[in-house]
Amino acid sequence: MHDARDLVLARLPSGVPVRTTVHAYGEGRLVDGPDGPELDVPADGGPVVYAQAAQHGREVNGTAVLRRLHERLTGRDGDAPDAAPAGTLVTVPVADPLTFDRVSYTTPEPLDAVHSNMNRCWPGDADGTLHERMAARLWRFASRADAIVDLHTGSPAMLTHAVYMRDDAACRELAEAFGTDILLAEAAGDEADAEWSERGFAGKLRVAATREGIPTVTPELAHSREIVPEAVDAGVEGVIGVLRHEGILPGDPAPWDGTVARNHLGRVEAADSGLFTPERGLSVGDEIEAGDRLGVVHDPATFEPLQTAAADRDGIVYSIAREATVTAGATLVGVAERLAE
Repeated sequence: MHDARDLVLARLPSGVPVRTTVHAYGEGRLVDGPDGPELDVPADGGPVVYAQAAQHGREVNGTAVLRRLHERLTGRDGDAPDAAPAGTLVTVPVADPLTFDRVSYTTPEPLDAVHSNMNRCWPGDADGTLHERMAARLWRFASRADAIVDLHTGSPAMLTHAVYMRDDAACRELAEAFGTDILLAEAAGDEADAEWSERGFAGKLRVAATREGIPTVTPELAHSREIVPEAVDAGVEGVIGVLRHEGILPGDPAPWDGTVARNHLGRVEAADSGLFTPERGLSVGDEIEAGDRLGVVHDPATFEPLQTAAADRDGIVYSIAREATVTAGATLVGVAERLAE
């Protein structure tokens, strides 16, 4: 029912291995391979779902989700375990131990000057940079899957949502099965906006996997650096919904009745550095219109107002900068543009 193995992702210059743990539940087993554990699934073993967390080490709620899911599937939460999986779930609770230990988003430049962000270099390269090697090692498991859940978390002032590849019906179904109230659709490759491409998003796990025909969803559970029960609950129920959608657990995911929007290009940015005060009463989830006032950036020393931030489009507020000190170009408010069904 459950198997776990130590997994060496790469080695540091000193020879110290970068280690994590991979878990398998259900029909599949972890077996010894020439380069460490590999997934072995019987020919009639059913579907495979791969779920990982903590590509960015400060995003700890995804790791807590996989722990809670482990307790639920093995009966260690005190309740009888769910029905035995009719397939295989593979999980990696800490995908990037280097950022996890530093409670950071990226690794220091001396370790990987090319790809300090692990989620920009998928499917990786076994002979590449440190993060490329780590991604390539995990890709051996992810590429075996019929569906992938890449758990992330945002800031405390971010609306919980799930991101999927725009115009991909299988990814859309997976996102609906996860069940957040708002789904954010993104394009990739030639279909993406120029700015989106320039930010290197083509190397995200979600994009690489979808291009290989593996439906993938990236939930953003909100809250970094702290375990928040509500965020963990949403993540556990979301992964259970995916497992039901894939037929690994019995039953159907809850019916979805939410909103589809697009993000990333709806950022209202700071025109100058200073202190940002959001408009009183502005909250994530608010519907806004182009021209609505969102807050003011002041010079902290002279008190001079430097910018009155306003929405440049209609949409839904999905993030608000709550750390008041902002630098020019920083995102003040994220606005998700509603998409027509």
